[in-house]
Amino acid sequence: VESVQEEEGPVDGEGDPLFAAETYAAEAMAADMDPWIVFDSRRTPRSEFDDWLESNRPSQVYRHGDLESGVSPVGWIAVLGPTHCPSAGDITGLQESWEKLLDSRRPVNFDTVKELALNHNVLTGKWLMHLDSGFKLDHAWSCVARAALDGKISLVKVSPFNPKSDKKQVICAYNQNFTDESEVIRLDSIIRATGIKCPLTYKPDVYTYLGIYRNNRWKLCPTIFESKFDLECVPRRSHIVNKVTNLEVT
Repeated sequence: VESVQEEEGPVDGEGDPLFAAETYAAEAMAADMDPWIVFDSRRTPRSEFDDWLESNRPSQVYRHGDLESGVSPVGWIAVLGPTHCPSAGDITGLQESWEKLLDSRRPVNFDTVKELALNHNVLTGKWLMHLDSGFKLDHAWSCVARAALDGKISLVKVSPFNPKSDKKQVICAYNQNFTDESEVIRLDSIIRATGIKCPLTYKPDVYTYLGIYRNNRWKLCPTIFESKFDLECVPRRSHIVNKVTNLEVT
């Protein structure tokens, strides 16, 4: 599984000013380094999926394990879809170009970061769902995990329970190209079709790789789309806002 660091608290661009972006980035890096629990549907028979799901419910898997009983820490729980292939972007080149951009005193904004992402082919991104730990989280996770098993999403992952955090856990569902708005919208509709109605926010992986989290020094909002599910509308649908332009996506 490619290493993709994650992901801050429930409301991007707001929240606790005590923590700088560097703190979130460091926590994310640590989660990536710890072992992941992975169901790889390219190699593992479908018949084993239900048991795997039941024995790895995210509300019951502890982020830092339990040293006394010999349970090791867990960074992420993930399902790889049958067509999943790791993205081949040039992360090292991206980070070098980022350092040059910062040295050049050119403005750091969505467009300059997007330009770097395109130049280095780092185009993956993900919809984030922040949910309180417990039954609803486990149910939402099983819904998106099955969508990955069925090949509708290439990669989904969920953070394990961390009693030291704010009791929320995050589910991430990935797509290949954050610059393709229609692809981002299609992934939202796949997630909504599984029954998930909570607000979603969308973050490009380029932000993650460059350490652009909440409360970053460039004042960049780390998410670029926001999706709210409209229960009143018939047929029911998401209202998606592009947070860069502040325009509703149709």
